[in-house]
Amino acid sequence: METLHMESRTHGSGLRIIASPSPTDVAYCGIYVKAGTRHELDIESGLAHFTEHLTFKGTSRRRSWHILNRMESVGGDLNAFTGKEETVYYSAFMKEHFPRAIDLLLDITLHSTYPQAEIEKEVEVVLDEIESYNDTPSELIYDEFESLIFESHPLGRNILGQADRLRRHRQGDVLQFTRRMYKPENMVLFVYGNIPMKTILREVDRALKGWIPMPCAENILPTCTPPALPLWWGEENHTVVRKKDTHQAHVMIGTRGVGGTDERHLALFMLNNILGGPGMNSRLNLALRERNALVYTVESTLTTYTDTGVWCAYFGCDPRDVNHCLRLVRKELQRLTREPLSAAALAAAKRQIIGQVSLSYDSFESVALGMGKRFLHYGTMRSREDFCRSIDALTPQHLYDVACEVFRPDHLLTLIYTPEG
Repeated sequence: METLHMESRTHGSGLRIIASPSPTDVAYCGIYVKAGTRHELDIESGLAHFTEHLTFKGTSRRRSWHILNRMESVGGDLNAFTGKEETVYYSAFMKEHFPRAIDLLLDITLHSTYPQAEIEKEVEVVLDEIESYNDTPSELIYDEFESLIFESHPLGRNILGQADRLRRHRQGDVLQFTRRMYKPENMVLFVYGNIPMKTILREVDRALKGWIPMPCAENILPTCTPPALPLWWGEENHTVVRKKDTHQAHVMIGTRGVGGTDERHLALFMLNNILGGPGMNSRLNLALRERNALVYTVESTLTTYTDTGVWCAYFGCDPRDVNHCLRLVRKELQRLTREPLSAAALAAAKRQIIGQVSLSYDSFESVALGMGKRFLHYGTMRSREDFCRSIDALTPQHLYDVACEVFRPDHLLTLIYTPEG
């Protein structure tokens, strides 16, 4: 395996920088901002994601068209997305265009002006995005499930926000949010490409020359406390049923996960892969699809935040088969809590997950984004070899203990979307 030789620095502005060479002449560069849904004040619901859209609408130096054309004109790509704990802006390009990329990325994150006219136009785009999710129950159910898992905590909010709240946001609201959150000391710059650290530092110096932090009228930061347990916690197999305009039933069953710094995280990561990961040999796929032909899609996912997380399994089926499918899912969970995996089963699971992770390193964009996100939240760097050693260290008892704790029936929530009528 090839090792990632990562290097980090902290710029005088407070901007943290992480860099690693890549095996091609294509480079990936981006800025992670610790400004996600979790960091919104109550009156700012949806503002982190809305700000991401508006950041492309003009700076003190560039109009919207100049921003959109800057990397595209040299064959590059410029993109962004918002999560519950971060927003990221990034670009892919040939390495000789790095000065162009870093200047643009720092310009839009630190100098955007968020014109009111653009806000009024872009809100309609975001409202269309919200409606597209509302029309897709297989995606909408994930958002509602997190809202039930985290109840009134900001982690339970929909990233896209609510239409009535979004229509009330004004330029001053966006400027207040970005002056509070979009600061170099709250950002990480990541570079995955054959670009020396001295070149990176030189271009950052050039891009930030003369930069003066804008005053923040209200220096209030959300407390970001861990979410309390929901009111239904401790009620065995708690179930919520919603009527939806759908043909099939959409079902999700799951519970709280663990945070990224929790020592149990890798064991739960492996349990998730065994249950419903991407492999066609996952236990849920074999039980629901291959043996019983009850579903087309069944999967389980593990979402990890810094101090908590969500584990859930999803499937879509004929409404008449919901209870049968749920019995099969619960049976697979019980198998993991009845006795530890055999040494042979654990060895096979380790081979599979190490192979999957190794293949994922062929996606250079994913490597770059993962590198930046980890450094933003944990201030650490982890190579593929480090990950594989951690996986190899897991024992059957590790997985068994975590399964018994996480998959308890009185910790499970079931959300069902069933057809109207």
